[in-house]
Amino acid sequence: MPASAGRSTGTGVVRWPRSVADRYFAEGCWEGRSLGTQLTAAARKYPDEVCLVDGETRLTFGELLAKADGAAIRMSAAGIGADDRVVIRLPNCWEFVVTTVACLRLGAVPVWTVPRLGEHELRGILAKAEASAIVVPDVHKGFDHQALAREVLPDGLVFVMGEDVHPGNIDLRALFVADEPAEVSRALDVAAPNGDAVATFLLSGGTIGGPKLIPRSGNDLSYMIKTASEICRFGPGTSYLAVLPLGQGFAGTGPGFLGALLSGGRVVIAPSSAPHQALPLIERERITATSAVPAILRRWIEYLDSEPGIDLSTLEMIQIGSAELDPSLAARVRPKLGCTLQQVFEVGEGLLCLTRLDDPDELTLHTRGKPISPHDELRLVDDEGSPVAPGEPGILLVRGPYTARGYYRSPELNARSFADGGWYDTGEVVRLTPEGYLVVSEREKKALRANIASHLEVRLPDAA
Repeated sequence: MPASAGRSTGTGVVRWPRSVADRYFAEGCWEGRSLGTQLTAAARKYPDEVCLVDGETRLTFGELLAKADGAAIRMSAAGIGADDRVVIRLPNCWEFVVTTVACLRLGAVPVWTVPRLGEHELRGILAKAEASAIVVPDVHKGFDHQALAREVLPDGLVFVMGEDVHPGNIDLRALFVADEPAEVSRALDVAAPNGDAVATFLLSGGTIGGPKLIPRSGNDLSYMIKTASEICRFGPGTSYLAVLPLGQGFAGTGPGFLGALLSGGRVVIAPSSAPHQALPLIERERITATSAVPAILRRWIEYLDSEPGIDLSTLEMIQIGSAELDPSLAARVRPKLGCTLQQVFEVGEGLLCLTRLDDPDELTLHTRGKPISPHDELRLVDDEGSPVAPGEPGILLVRGPYTARGYYRSPELNARSFADGGWYDTGEVVRLTPEGYLVVSEREKKALRANIASHLEVRLPDAA
């Protein structure tokens, strides 16, 4: 059994006050079911529908669940149990999705990362998460991830996706044997954690003070994903193209690939965001929705300027987030891609803002959306913590049914980042329109930060 097995996340998680949690249950925000249980329900509702496409690999919901359950049982036999942390450091691939579902079925806690993280960052994540295991490719883009994994987690389990699995490590693909009898799945159903349990750790942005792990429970994360899916009109007919890293929250939960699966839709994994690879997939797989960042959108539009003729008629929506979008580029989305633009503002700690699909151009082109939930609470304050006047820029504080109340095992950081009453300081400077939509201005952000630095000699935490 790995050395960290049996360490409970419970003692390191800041919980919502009981009265607040009771209110979220009463108002229908929280369901009390694990994320794995909810994914299982979707898979059983649409067992014969293709839900995951990666190159030549096409899995139905039934096949995905069978592979995930097989992996869950074999991970358990190897020593992974409920509440053990499993760092997933894979590129975009079907194995990433199935491994995530397997962890959720087992009650283990997946910690998503991306292969490009350096050794120092990886060591910090493993230590902070008290990880029992790590999942890596063998060699990816010329780098030996397997050797690094064994070096940074010498006493843990190393699951390897590749053809040359070293002695002492475990072949990841050998876990995905779909031969478990029905009673095994029922046993996993019975052993599923409740909605209060930590479903996953997301990584916050910024590197000051080491890694910041955001505990997301089955209750809060599923509420966010389902609410966003409803706004994005995800359903059984959704075909979602994943071009951003699956190991980042935007492509995973906003509503992302988990939203597509929970809605009974299909996830198609692009080998690259490069336009000559991603855009033909939209035509071939009849993609209806995707997520990108402004730099990717610009490359796609420039490619279409020089290479017209790709049929994008099935594409209904493209989400753009993670950075400010130039309105002139935003205005080219419908003429060039033929779909609706949805602007996104999101932080891993929780708050998710989206423009709505039927919003007028003034809001779609010039704002980052409004909160997805009527239960989200926003507060804009000045450099002294006082509320700003309506329409004026201020530092964004937020709390709500899917915004975390603190980082994992980080009391000092929590004292700086979370104010009394559970308010999370995003560090972002925004304005609110009369409709309640966010306008994020880098110019105003820099001006307010400069004012704070000159008058108070303090530094706001980096935006997550």
